[in-house]
Parts: sequence; C-alpha cells; structure tokens
Amino acid sequence: MATCPPYPTYPGDPTGGTALRHAHWWQRKWVRYGALITLLTLSGLVILALVRQQTGTQGFLVGLGLAVLPVPLLIAAFRWLDRVEPGPWRNLLFAFAWGACAAALIAIIANSFATKWIATATADPSGADTLGATVIAPIVEESAKAAAVLLVFLFRRRDFTGIVDGVVIAGVTATGFAFTENILYLGTAFGTDQLNGDGGIASVTAATFFVRVVMSPFAHPLFTVLTGIGFGISALSAERQHLRRVLVPLSGLLLAMGMHATWNGSSTFGQYGFFAVYAMFMVPAFALLTWLVIWTRQRELRTVREELPAYAVAGWLTPTEPYALGSMRARRVARDHARRQFGGRSAARAVSQYEAYATSLAFLRRRGRLGRANADFVVRERELLHELWRRREVARPALDHAARMTAPPVPVTAPPWPVYGVYGYPAHPIHQAHQAQPTHPIHPVHPAVPYPAYNPYRT
Repeated sequence: MATCPPYPTYPGDPTGGTALRHAHWWQRKWVRYGALITLLTLSGLVILALVRQQTGTQGFLVGLGLAVLPVPLLIAAFRWLDRVEPGPWRNLLFAFAWGACAAALIAIIANSFATKWIATATADPSGADTLGATVIAPIVEESAKAAAVLLVFLFRRRDFTGIVDGVVIAGVTATGFAFTENILYLGTAFGTDQLNGDGGIASVTAATFFVRVVMSPFAHPLFTVLTGIGFGISALSAERQHLRRVLVPLSGLLLAMGMHATWNGSSTFGQYGFFAVYAMFMVPAFALLTWLVIWTRQRELRTVREELPAYAVAGWLTPTEPYALGSMRARRVARDHARRQFGGRSAARAVSQYEAYATSLAFLRRRGRLGRANADFVVRERELLHELWRRREVARPALDHAARMTAPPVPVTAPPWPVYGVYGYPAHPIHQAHQAQPTHPIHPVHPAVPYPAYNPYRT
C-alpha cells in the first residue's frame, strides 16, 4: 500500500498472462445494457398509457406540469450530498428511470390486483382500500424501489462504497417513483375538479398539490433512504460478515415499509391524524436523517485527510494535496483555477476527476487498513493511482493553489518586549539610517505581509 515509486509501473497484461475465457453472448455488456434499456422503455410506455387512461389527456398534462416542479430540487440535493465522491451519472439516470417506470408499474399493477382480490374475498371494498393503502402499498412500493438499490449494489459495486452512495441511489429512485405517482394523483384530482366545476385554491387539485408537492416532497425519498442506509452499511462491512451484509439491508427495508405504512395510515387516525404524524414523526425523522447524512459527508472528508498523506509520503501526491482534497471549498477553488489558467472546462473536468479518484483511493485504503478490502484491492489501488498520474499536470498546481488560498493564516501576536518599527514603537535611529541606504538591485527588500499557512495532515 502506497509503496510504489511516484510513477505508474504496471504489467502489460492486466490478467497476469492468462487469457480471458470467451464470454457467453448474454454476458456481454451491450446485451445487458440493451436488455435494461428495453425493459425500462417498455415499462415507461406502459405506465404512460395507464396513467393517461386514468387521468385523461388534459389531466395527464396538468399532473405532469405540476409533478415535475420538485424533481430538480430533490435531484440537486442528492447531488450535493454526493459531491465528496460523485458517482457516475448513468447510475443516477438508471435509478430515476427505474423508480419512475419499472417500480411505478409494479406498484400500480400489484396494488390494484391485491386490493381487488381483498375486496372480492371480504366483500368490503372500503376495508380493502384501507388495507391496501396501509399494508399492501408499503410492502410492494418499497420492495420495488429497493430493487434499484440492490441492482446498483450488485453490479456497480465500485461505485457503491458507503452510506452516502446508498442514500443517493435510494433517494433518486424514490424521486422518480414520486414523480410518476404525483402525475397520477394530480391528474386524477384535476379530473375530479373538472367534473365538479371546482377551481382555484378550494379545488382538489390545489389541496393535492399542497399536501404532496409543498408539504411532503421528501416523503418517498425519506422512506427509501432507510433501505439505502442499510445497503450502505453492508457496503462498509467485510466480505466475511455474510449475515450482517444480508440482515442490515433487510432491516432497512422493513423500517422503510413501517414508516411508509404509518404515513399512509395517518388519515385513519382521526381528523388531525395527518398533521400529528407529520409534525411528530415525519419532520423529526427527516431532520435526523439529514443530520446523519451530513455528518457522514464530513466524516468522508476527514477520511480523505487522514488516509492520503501515506500516498504523499510515497511520492504519488504532493504534501498539500491531502488538505486540499479534504476540503470542499478548496476543491471548488482548484476547479475554478484550472478553468481560468489551464484550458477551460476540460481542465476543470480533469481536476474534478482527479478529486474523485483521490477520494476513492482514500476510501479504498481505509477499508484495507480496517481489514474490509475486497480481493481486488491491489488491482484497484493501481488503477486509481494510474488515473491520478494521468491528470497530475493540471490537477497538482490547481490543488496547490487552492491549498494556499483556503488555508487559515498564521496568527501573529506581539512579543512581550519592545520591537522597533512595529506594534506602535518608533523605528530605531540606526535602523532608520540603514533603511535610508539604497537597496542593491539583486537583493530586493520584500515587504513583510501575512501569508497563508496550511497543514496537510490537519484533521
């Protein structure tokens, strides 16, 4: 670990001289991508037809226009949480598409079938609707959304390294699911208003918009984030902890179902049941999870500052880089400096990639130091070091500049004895005579000004 010379030395054959076995056609990447895109596309077309059938064309367009409003804000919030080690956009795109298309389709079909079956078996349509909303819907919907987190966890394991990754994937999946569900509810409410001739603030559409978009846009993300936290804890566990790697995500899923059931059942708790659950349960849970995620984000930055100095000692990084890479402000300054000085957006993109690879390297080393690394630790470490080395020409000066610009200045205090020329004391006559002499041109006198000092090992 971090014992290689400051230049990449890799074998020419990454497979160690052994030829790769011929992959079957269903194992090829383009086949799997094609199957996934086809599945999501078909799910999207079917869910589009079902929602339009229930809401009508006009109701669908109104619901779509209103449901899209909270989506950019929620996506931006989850992207902000993921800024320490940003995952690829394709993972977020898959998560949103799965939630909006596949998970929504599964939920509509399964919920409708289960509710109709219960109503037929019990001859109690009202009770079937209540049971479907409080029991069936939470189980079906949370399971459908959790499938996206599970797929990323299994097939994009390198991009799924901790709690924040689980929160981001789960939150984006739930955002897509809530987007489709809001189209259905808002479109149906608009159709009801059209039939009753209602409009304005007193309409069903306005009330539905206020409850689902204004008061609780975070409801579905909040439920599914519990599942994401479970998968994130599992990602931090060692490979030999098989029971923990299974039970923790399952516990998170059960908690998500329980919270979802409580939220859906709030309307059965009396006239003010909804507001009581919202104020006493949802808001504190949202605040607690927000604090947990932000604390985890700061912990990740601390891990970067603690683990990367080993690579600086080995020569892969400069001494200032661990400090700069462990500060989001310094990272931003480095990207801006690269954009201005080294070639625009391409240089800023190179610095951003350098920051992401360095963060992944710090997390990898921490897992190795704690005995939780996978079998491909050495290969992955070399890959990350190689990616850093490729971008060093632009990233190193930019990060060095950022470290100097963002580090706190050294505090200056007055000595207990008089010093001539500073701190209010007049200059000594001999010093005045010496300062009056012209300065030699090859030895200029630089003014003493405060300068920033930084400690790359500061935690």
